[in-house]
Amino acid sequence: MPKNTSSNLQNQFANKAQAWSARFSEPVSDLVKRYTASVSFDQRLADFDIQGSLAHADMLESIGIISTDDKAAIERGMAQILEEIHAGQFTWSVDLEDVHLNIEKRLVELIGDAGKRLHTGRSRNDQVATDIRLWVRNEIDIAIDLLRQLRHKLASLALQHTDTILPGFTHLQVAQPVTFGHHLLAYAEMFGRDAERLADCRKRVNRLPLGAAALAGTSYPIDRERVARTLGFDQVCRNSLDAVSDRDFAIEFCAAAALIMTHISRLSEELVLWMSPRIGFIDLADRFCTGSSIMPQKKNPDVPELARGKTGRVNGHLIALLTLMKGQPLAYNKDNQEDKEGLFDSADTIRDTLTIFVDMIGGIRVKADAMRAAALQGFATATDLADYLVKKGVPFRDAHETVAHAVRECEQRGCDLADLPLDDLQKFHALIEQDIYSVLTLEGSVASRNHVGGTAPARVKQEAERIVAETSSS
Repeated sequence: MPKNTSSNLQNQFANKAQAWSARFSEPVSDLVKRYTASVSFDQRLADFDIQGSLAHADMLESIGIISTDDKAAIERGMAQILEEIHAGQFTWSVDLEDVHLNIEKRLVELIGDAGKRLHTGRSRNDQVATDIRLWVRNEIDIAIDLLRQLRHKLASLALQHTDTILPGFTHLQVAQPVTFGHHLLAYAEMFGRDAERLADCRKRVNRLPLGAAALAGTSYPIDRERVARTLGFDQVCRNSLDAVSDRDFAIEFCAAAALIMTHISRLSEELVLWMSPRIGFIDLADRFCTGSSIMPQKKNPDVPELARGKTGRVNGHLIALLTLMKGQPLAYNKDNQEDKEGLFDSADTIRDTLTIFVDMIGGIRVKADAMRAAALQGFATATDLADYLVKKGVPFRDAHETVAHAVRECEQRGCDLADLPLDDLQKFHALIEQDIYSVLTLEGSVASRNHVGGTAPARVKQEAERIVAETSSS
């Protein structure tokens, strides 16, 4: 291919000029440069930008748009740029606005005209859309693995406490006894759904926009499927207008991140409550807590508290991105530059939070005696007494009323249902017999829930072992 001898194109990056400088009669003001530049945050896309450019160069060479020598020069130049970036020696310029132009300028400096030919058949619109998809795909893979590790830690801890009893709550009132292992596995289920959502989101992320160019495609005979294969995409985006303007995949990722943090926040709330001396179910390792500047006795659960707070920020990024997209006409608009900071922060937050929680869950010290003592309060086995009567033939509503009278009697006496003598229990219903005491024990209550999804220790052990096996590293 003949070299481009146009003086404007030869100097398009000289003196820090913009790629479109020939069109304008005055330079962009410094304030506007700072206002519109994204290089301060989108430089984190550099690895993926280079990855996409190399795949694009490979395709251009395969269809004869650039020479084999140009392709080799591009690969050589990009390797040096990548090395400079990783070594912290790359100079980022706000005058060049974004990661793409910064890398392209340096490439031209290193290899000359071959670097200028790289942008043939593409636009920054489809280039950035590709970069973000590559980046999100990578973050999804990281998050899925961290969720696997967290579920493994929860299930491993659950295996140690398949028969450790604590009160189960509704409305934060004592409801029925459950096992601590069963309680932990509830969160393993939540985080399992989170991983499923991310995996499903990944399917829609993994579509290649490159080739859509600015908005209408390109007149060059490009091979988009080749680029998709090279970059590991499952398919190409089927409409060029949609390809450059779509950010659904980023919204989906932020929605999944918000749900992950919602589940983290629920777990955090319980950890904070459980660690309070008034409850005292657990203790967290010192490395996840801080003290007080004036109260030497304090041990504050800062990590779960802060995770609970960070949830609001991730939720906010989801709303911001939805709002960003709601009024945009086709195709690409500068508004879309605002998609990145919230997206990046959401990914950083779930990555850091999950990493810390994997470590923190593994270091929980369980206070089983305190859990059991709490389960003995609040008439946790009242439902078991009602079920006992139902099995004797009493209609459930009648059994419910009978037990309510018994509970009120215990409240007046200041005792538990299991503390009432058999004669007193029989005053409430004649069908109550000596075997009632095995029903009113905490162990009897949890053991009776022996079905899939139940809190019986045997079932908890079975479920915990299943999740441990499922989440073990291969």
